[in-house]
Amino acid sequence: MARGDKDKYSDEQKRKAKHIENGYEHKGVSKDEAEKRAWATVNKQSGGGEHGGSGEHTSEKTNKAARKDSAHKAVASKHGISRERSGSEETKASLLEKARAKNIVGRSTMSKQQLINALHHG
Repeated sequence: MARGDKDKYSDEQKRKAKHIENGYEHKGVSKDEAEKRAWATVNKQSGGGEHGGSGEHTSEKTNKAARKDSAHKAVASKHGISRERSGSEETKASLLEKARAKNIVGRSTMSKQQLINALHHG
């Protein structure tokens, strides 16, 4: 039998482990090895027995909203858009437009910081 007490696992986890174990035995894996693999799979999928702590009681609706917000932040970051942008922070595209208007040479190969410096000094 695999190490450890299985009392802290839910009935669903125990059923899942038994089902996985039966599948391995059907493929010809020894009973002990099948049980070890089954519990390793259950642990990998669910993180083990009973859990406490943060997130346990968070609703699916709240989790979905958090994931959506995180995705929006990732897209905004990718495009250089800051949600809390102050008046002094600009995108590289807007800096390029200003550099083009001032006819700054080499602007297309400049980094954002180089553009800021060139606009400040030129």
